[in-house]
Amino acid sequence: MITAIIVTDVLSPADVHLGPLLIVAPALTASFAGPVLTGLVGVLTVVAMVCVGVFRGVLETQNLQSQIIAVVVISTIVTVFRYLRERHSGELAQVRRVSTAAQQAVLRPLPRRVGPLRVASFYLAAEDQALIGGDLYAVVRTEAGTRLIIGDAMGKGVTAIGDAALLLGAFREAGHRKATLCELMSYLEASVCWNLAEPTEPEQAGECFITALVVDIPDHDSTVRMINSGHLPPLLLHDGRVTQLDPGPSSPLGLSDLAEPSFEEHTFSFEAGDLLLLYTDGVTEARDAAGAFYPLTDRVGAWTGHGPHALVHSLRADLIDYVGGRLGDDAAVLAIERT
Repeated sequence: MITAIIVTDVLSPADVHLGPLLIVAPALTASFAGPVLTGLVGVLTVVAMVCVGVFRGVLETQNLQSQIIAVVVISTIVTVFRYLRERHSGELAQVRRVSTAAQQAVLRPLPRRVGPLRVASFYLAAEDQALIGGDLYAVVRTEAGTRLIIGDAMGKGVTAIGDAALLLGAFREAGHRKATLCELMSYLEASVCWNLAEPTEPEQAGECFITALVVDIPDHDSTVRMINSGHLPPLLLHDGRVTQLDPGPSSPLGLSDLAEPSFEEHTFSFEAGDLLLLYTDGVTEARDAAGAFYPLTDRVGAWTGHGPHALVHSLRADLIDYVGGRLGDDAAVLAIERT
């Protein structure tokens, strides 16, 4: 650009001055290059204007000197601006790396295989630039099998993430120690109530709760035991059929002040080749352009022959396509297959 402007200016009539157009070069460079290259282009621009002035014999005129000063000032400004922008971008990238690490520490990636189980999952956060929200899931190993939890903290944003983090920490700490699911759920209830006694947002006191479904899958028994605290019932894919495993109604965690919690364990058949699908309401309450809810059971029925990873991949792509690429709430899915 500098060369083209100089050549055109030299070949133009004496009363045509294109030198002021040279300021475009450092201005455009600042839009895509770093401060060093921007400053270098600014210097080349000034040198080019001096060369034109010498060639035309107008170097000592006040008009050209004013143009050179203007180019120096603007080049300095855009170079400093580019430096500050690059430093800010570096700080932002560092913050994002720390944020990503913190979020992954809360919602740890699940192993592809746990004991005799194959596990797959996906998580779609509704908040921009967020990896997690108020939904949660985790897996722990016990001496006799595997325990899983999936849940949904009421609300969105930092408060919901904090509540979800607390429940995940309590589950990881006690999931392998408590002998029965009822003991585990009682421990989780006490942990949640202790945390929600002083919520982050005082105006929400008494309105916070977490739905949770805890599942226990023994290694050497073709059954699955579960306790549901106000969460959506899981789906069982068996021999090409989709069945809803409904453990019965129960209250979410954190509402012991309103009603005495009671946890009842339910047992269902879970044989080799069966697939268990756990999910949150961000999936079933997702809407298309016409306002219709996502038909999870019908869609999953078309993928009954898939393994957990293929099913999760298909479900995630279909869900995003159904809502037009944007979810209104966090969505989490956990698929478990007994091998």
